[in-house]
Amino acid sequence: MTRPPGSWWAELPPAAGSAVMATGIVSVGLHLVGHETFSRAALALAGAVWLVLAADFSARFLRDRPRWHAEADTPPALTAVTATAVLGTRLSLLGRQTAAAALLALATVLWPGLLYSVVRHGKRRMPGGAFLVCVATQGLAVLAAVLAAAGEGEWLARAALVVFCFGVLLYGEALVRFDFRQVWTGAGDQWIAGGALAISALAGSKLTASPLWTGGAHQALRTATLVLLGLALAWYAILLTAEVARPRPHYDVRRWATVFPLGMAAVATLSTGAAAHVKGLHTLGVVLLWVAVAAWVLTLAGFLVTRVGAGRRGEAAPR
Repeated sequence: MTRPPGSWWAELPPAAGSAVMATGIVSVGLHLVGHETFSRAALALAGAVWLVLAADFSARFLRDRPRWHAEADTPPALTAVTATAVLGTRLSLLGRQTAAAALLALATVLWPGLLYSVVRHGKRRMPGGAFLVCVATQGLAVLAAVLAAAGEGEWLARAALVVFCFGVLLYGEALVRFDFRQVWTGAGDQWIAGGALAISALAGSKLTASPLWTGGAHQALRTATLVLLGLALAWYAILLTAEVARPRPHYDVRRWATVFPLGMAAVATLSTGAAAHVKGLHTLGVVLLWVAVAAWVLTLAGFLVTRVGAGRRGEAAPR
């Protein structure tokens, strides 16, 4: 089907939000290891794509309500929450606390309705997108904890702890629904199974670093964070092994949902190493970050090649 020039963005599926998530978390990782110029360039790109997708999200809500409701019932709709939270987290690290707080408010408004709709329509044998219920929830916990650390209010850290615990419960709910065959057959979003644990570990690391909790509470948070990170890295090894054993090199929009967990694993490892005072995790985090950057470059190249090829044929690019 031929579409008029410039209209391709209006046809992007909700899963396209994972591109913002992937680019945003790579920006955070680059910031943590001191590559500020590249980090800010990635942030600018993530922000630009977020604005395009936000405009599309709003236009569908106002002009095509049936389609909006149909898409809101699916897990990829929750990328709107996560992408907003990741972008807010990077802005907070940049010192833009007002903008970050505004994005937290927006993500919080979107979260309950989308979460309820997705959980209500959940079913058995779901792809990796099922774990977005956890990812979106932990995205809020991370941003709230980061804002609390920036001096925006201790209540944010307390709220982050509640949301963090809820997110861990949602991981269990998603795990029951996950089709484990996706490890071998998934088009990219199977990696969210590990990414959800990684963002949980990141949230835990931010809470561990908070001065609000001391003694037993601090130790419990530290232990939980290390366990979550260990499980996330175990998933990383399993999924990487499956990719090597059964390569899936073609581009698919769900490959951005591979890049995000790769980047999140790196950031969670770096953050946990700092919060839990485990020096070896920093080196591992740096290695994982460059793997994520390479995956981001390859996925972007795949997107551009697919888009250009489709444009020359005058047809829609595979989504």
